[in-house]
Amino acid sequence: MRILFYLLSIVAANVVTAAFAPLQFGVFIVPMGTLLIGATFIFRDLVQNKYGRAKTYGFIVTALILSAAVSFTLGDTLLIVAASALSFIVAESADTEIYSRLKLPMSWRVFYSGIVGGFLDSVIFVVIGLSPFGANILPWEAVPAAIVGQIIVKTIVQMIGAFILNQVHVRLEKKTVVS
Repeated sequence: MRILFYLLSIVAANVVTAAFAPLQFGVFIVPMGTLLIGATFIFRDLVQNKYGRAKTYGFIVTALILSAAVSFTLGDTLLIVAASALSFIVAESADTEIYSRLKLPMSWRVFYSGIVGGFLDSVIFVVIGLSPFGANILPWEAVPAAIVGQIIVKTIVQMIGAFILNQVHVRLEKKTVVS
């Protein structure tokens, strides 16, 4: 089930990004799929928690191929697909490695690894995919706002996910103590 949620969140992020115009909060520009991208890091951590790091890389490659295929099918240019693939593999790999190495409770590992993954995903995709360096969708003046807006949203999603995982852990511990 974890794998299904992981893969579906990636597909849904592509579909939502293609279907809806980006949100604008003041100067910040946030594609709608950003909400789901933050969740993909949490789902990936849950997959890794159950299946281990080595198998998780297999799921990341599967997700990468699925994401690229969906993105291209929805009309993204090859440059956008390539930028998305690069940002995805770098961010997911960083998230995986950080999550693996931290010796903290799961909720903190999810939070910290997701922040780094979200940061890398945002910077790489916006600079390579959207800036004048890439597809020239955003002018250089808008690039910082696009990056920061995505980082803020992904961080909030990570905080919510870490809080929920912590609450689940606390309830399971209480249930175990009572039993």
